Amino acid sequence: MLVTSSDLSCNTAEALRERQIKVERASAEYVRLVHPSFLTGLAPESEVSVTRRFRQIIDLFEPQRESTPAGFRVETVENNGVAFDLVRDISYDRGGQPRPTPLLFSADTANPYEIAQCRDLIANVTCNPGIVYDLFLNNPDANIGGEFSNLEEVLRAIAGEVGPGCDVSVELHNPYETDPSKLFDEIQMYEEILSLYRLVVKVPHTGAISPSQVEQLLSSDGRLDNRYHDGSPEDLLRGHALANKLHSLGHRVNFTLMFEPYQTPLALQVHPYFINAFVRNRLNATRRISGLLAAFEATEDLWFVKELRQFMVANHYLGKNDVSLDLLETLSLAKRMTAYRQSECSDGLDSVRASVRWLGASNLPNSRLIICSLEGDTMFPSVMSMMSDPEFIKLQNRVLVTTDPRYLARWASSPHVISYQQRFLAACKGTSE
Repeated sequence: MLVTSSDLSCNTAEALRERQIKVERASAEYVRLVHPSFLTGLAPESEVSVTRRFRQIIDLFEPQRESTPAGFRVETVENNGVAFDLVRDISYDRGGQPRPTPLLFSADTANPYEIAQCRDLIANVTCNPGIVYDLFLNNPDANIGGEFSNLEEVLRAIAGEVGPGCDVSVELHNPYETDPSKLFDEIQMYEEILSLYRLVVKVPHTGAISPSQVEQLLSSDGRLDNRYHDGSPEDLLRGHALANKLHSLGHRVNFTLMFEPYQTPLALQVHPYFINAFVRNRLNATRRISGLLAAFEATEDLWFVKELRQFMVANHYLGKNDVSLDLLETLSLAKRMTAYRQSECSDGLDSVRASVRWLGASNLPNSRLIICSLEGDTMFPSVMSMMSDPEFIKLQNRVLVTTDPRYLARWASSPHVISYQQRFLAACKGTSE
């Protein structure tokens, strides 16, 4: 049975009336939430309804029936007429309207108090075990009064703060787990809290670490015997296999721990929803290694090469078995590694640029890059400058920038804000005296 436009909200009713569009009675309470701009393109005398998914999403996220929720794109499908559907897309705000900019922001935190301060600016929250436990749950300065006792409570609070418009990326506790049922149980718990629409399962690259080596990595010196790339294909591609499996089961995957540009094309093969480009650690290591190489070339003092070898062992460029590696081989290895890192600019964003280009050339229109691990006075401005470059501005809709909320908020100010406020406040004070 169809209903007339008098049963619908005013603006939507007017748009329907103008085009003499009829609404399926069972869909009336849902069609009234569709922004009028989506009705103007319908043919006169069309019959409209909504899909089952549309109803499910509205029932889940919009009990007040005010509009379509943030985080969903309105589409139409043919279904004995025209049916409105909702598709998950964090580029969209309430009412199916685009967010202000194609470039999106994300918060690296598990702290609901921090998220509350920036929730209107972000489209994603991402956390890992270090963020959850070290920086929040087990940190009395952050987890005020011990209000939160476990991850489930934290995720419920985050979900309540961000609403439906934000994705929430939650990292698996143990990607080396050999019992798949334990991983699926963990994911199911996250999904029950966040829903399938908001949950993004964070799967890390696993490196040359076998399940039997996990304890060695957690030992007193925390070093593996082998180098970071010296492992079996099964171990090196463990994260890829897991990410691909989860994708085949319908989960969106945040494929994380990506530092090098050559990781990107391999990561894209598993259809990730998010890939990542970590900036800080890689740039700091490049600067340290380059500095030691330059010091040796200027002085020919072997102390700098020994220091270089020690640094590379401590930071997993070399394995524990390489503590006595020939100094000439150490020099050669370091030079080869830094050569390609310095091929484009000195801002440390060569991996970011490569990842954006790979995304632009890919056949994965719904995959996005998260630029992460930013700090200091130059990284954020450098990223903003890069993303406004003509080459990349057209790809802004494929990129999120994530930082901890305090670092993100820093870039809302300028020294001149203080200067002007000082002047304005003084002027106002003078008029009130």
